[in-house]
Amino acid sequence: MRGDCDFAVVGGGILGLAVARELLRRHPNASLTLLEKEPELAAHQSGRSSGVIHAGIYYAPGSLKARLCVQGARRLYEYCAERGIEARRDGKLIVATEEAELARLDELERRGRANQVPGLRRVEADEIAEIEPHARGLVALHSPATGVVDFGAVARAIAEDVRGEGGEIATGVEIVRIETRADRIELHHRSGLLVAAFAVFCAGAWSDRLAALAGAEPEPRIIPFRGAYLRLRPERRRLVRASIYPVPDPELPFLGAHLTRTIDGEVLAGPTALMVGALDADRPWRIRPPELRRTLAWPGTWRLARRFWRAGLGELAHAASRRSFVRTVRRAVPEMRTADFLRGPAGIRAQALGRDGRLIDDFVMSHTERALHVRNAPSPAATSCLALAAEIADEVERRRA
Repeated sequence: MRGDCDFAVVGGGILGLAVARELLRRHPNASLTLLEKEPELAAHQSGRSSGVIHAGIYYAPGSLKARLCVQGARRLYEYCAERGIEARRDGKLIVATEEAELARLDELERRGRANQVPGLRRVEADEIAEIEPHARGLVALHSPATGVVDFGAVARAIAEDVRGEGGEIATGVEIVRIETRADRIELHHRSGLLVAAFAVFCAGAWSDRLAALAGAEPEPRIIPFRGAYLRLRPERRRLVRASIYPVPDPELPFLGAHLTRTIDGEVLAGPTALMVGALDADRPWRIRPPELRRTLAWPGTWRLARRFWRAGLGELAHAASRRSFVRTVRRAVPEMRTADFLRGPAGIRAQALGRDGRLIDDFVMSHTERALHVRNAPSPAATSCLALAAEIADEVERRRA
C-alpha cells in the first residue's frame, strides 16, 4: 500500500481505533489511514482479557489512569448503549482475607473515594455472602459500577465508525523504517510507503521499538508479561456471580488473580503475570532469541528481578502448577478445587519498565518530530479508550499548533 494522508495511526487495537475515530470526528475533511501489523484488528491485549470495565478504584488520585478510567468507563457504557453492545454492570468485590491486607484495603477505599468511583462502599464479613454467596473474607469493598463487556466487539464497532467517517484501515502492514522530513513523516512497510503529515503510534508491545525508529529515547522499555487464565467448569460457575478480586500488592501494577464472570457467562480465573521471552508468547515457554536478548540487555530487567524475585518465583509456580494457581483464588472462595478448572485463554501485557527497574504505573506518551507515541497503555486502557483517545487528540492538536 502506498499513499499520502493527513493522519496515520499505527496500531489496530482498541486504543488506536479510538484515536482514529476521535481524530476523524475533529477533522471531518481530513484523510486518515490506520495500519495494523496483524491480519486482524484487536489481536493482542484488546481481544485477550476478561473484559472488565474498571471503575477507577486502584489508581493514584491525580494520575492519568485515575481521571481517564472514571471518565472512560462512563463514556464506554454510553457508547455501548448507543451501538447496542451488551455491557453489564455486574459489580465487583475486592476481598481482604488476612489482617495484613486491611491497611491496603483502606488505601484502596481512600483512592476510590478520591477518584469519585460511583457507589463504592465497604462491606463487612457477613455482607460479603449477600453479594457473592460463596465468597469469604474479613471485609471487602463493593464497586457496583464495575462491569463486563466484549472489548473485541467494541473494537469492531469503533472500526466501523472509522470507516464510516472516511478513514482507511489496512491490516497485515508491518512498519520497518520511519523517516521524518520537514513537512511529513514517512512510514516504510513491507508493501510500500505511507506518507503522513502527522502520525500517532498506539502499538502496544511494539511501541518502544517504533518510538526508537522515529528517534525517541529508548526508555521506557516494553517488557512482555504473559497473563494466563483458567476457565471454571460450567457446572461450577454458580460459585461466582460477578467479579471477585484480591487486595493487590501496591508495589506492583498488577491486580492479582481474580474471578470474573464474562459477558458470555463464562467464569475466568486469572491472569498470571509471568515475564516471558517473546512478544507473542501465547505459550509460556515460547522464546524468540532477539526479543529475549533485548529484554535481558535492559538494566531495568535485572533491577526488577532483584527487587521482586519472590513474586517472580510465585508466577513461575503458577505457570508450572495449576494447583498452585488455584490456591491463590480459592482464598476468597474456599469451595473451589483444582479439578474445577480447565485451561483458558492467554495474552501478553505490554508493561513499560524504566531503566531503574520501576514498573511504570500510568499512561505515558512521548513525542518525536511529527509524531506522538503512546509508550505505556496497559489496563485500564480498554476501559479508558474513548477518554484516552480524546486526551491523545488534544495532545496532537497542541503539537500541530
